[in-house]
Amino acid sequence: PAITSSDEEDDSDSSTKPIRSEKKKNPASLFQTGGDPPKEKKTKKKTPAKAAESEEETPETPQKNSNKKGKGKKSKKTKERPPSPVIEVDNLEEFVLRPAPQGVTIKCRVTRDKKGMDRGLYPTYYLHLDNDKKVFLLAGRKRKKSKTSNYLISIDPTDLSRGGENFIGKLRSNLMGTKFTVFDNGMNPDRANADWSNVRQELSAVVYETNVLGFKGPRKMTVIIPGMNSDNERVPIRPRNDNDGLLMRWQNRNMDNVIELHNKAPVWNDETQSYVLNFHGRVTHASVKNFQIVHGSDPDYIVMQFGRVADDAFTMDYNYPLCAVQAFAIALSSFDGKLACE
Repeated sequence: PAITSSDEEDDSDSSTKPIRSEKKKNPASLFQTGGDPPKEKKTKKKTPAKAAESEEETPETPQKNSNKKGKGKKSKKTKERPPSPVIEVDNLEEFVLRPAPQGVTIKCRVTRDKKGMDRGLYPTYYLHLDNDKKVFLLAGRKRKKSKTSNYLISIDPTDLSRGGENFIGKLRSNLMGTKFTVFDNGMNPDRANADWSNVRQELSAVVYETNVLGFKGPRKMTVIIPGMNSDNERVPIRPRNDNDGLLMRWQNRNMDNVIELHNKAPVWNDETQSYVLNFHGRVTHASVKNFQIVHGSDPDYIVMQFGRVADDAFTMDYNYPLCAVQAFAIALSSFDGKLACE
């Protein structure tokens, strides 16, 4: 069953809800795994300023103010689908691997290109900022001669080769097509140098739960990401073999420096006879692919949301602590063949 957007119902109280949840806890603390909490409380106050500065967003004062309202998360979205705030992408490679600044939702658009010889089977996906400039961020495409689903992610829309210098990451599935791992562009451990310094990092893993009937009912996703240290930087996870990756750690409940997220369960609506989630105007078409990712301790803080706005266009919004590569790869996993039974 497809998931539709229930934007109308929630808007009345959406301006108060985020404020309440921010008093309750700072979302950043949900993702902290390294470093001692007392020190972290002090740095919290400073973080938005630091994030804004690194994003070179200082002139954007109105944006900063509106973000104080409970992360500006929901109240901001109810006003006629505003695009992403001014985001400086001065160094693309750095930007797409850097966590979103706290309090800023980075709003993007994913387009799927099925035209051309084998694009029907192997579409190319493009990620752009959803703002006036439509800045290109990433492109992704499934590799053809691969036993499992394997998507290359590139910072050049025309160069999707594994050996090219624009290769920034990849998404790989297991044989069943139900579990995915996202890597950066480091080396495979088998080919790494002696001190392991160039071994690839695992940026995320996604697990789709099958039930007895396959994928009937809304999908259930678990997203596993590295935690953040007390400087709000991603803890590097560089497995030296397959037994030490994010999926194995999660399966063995070895959750040091690992954060588990889930998709928010949609609610059944009798009137529309469909499952609904509130996307605050960012999603307009019903689709089994529509989802929101949250932390179990604060379901009001949307880490990422993804949903259809046209046949081959989707909005993808992400927040701290995700970076563009993580969010785009998680979105790509939802397109994969074995899951795509709309």
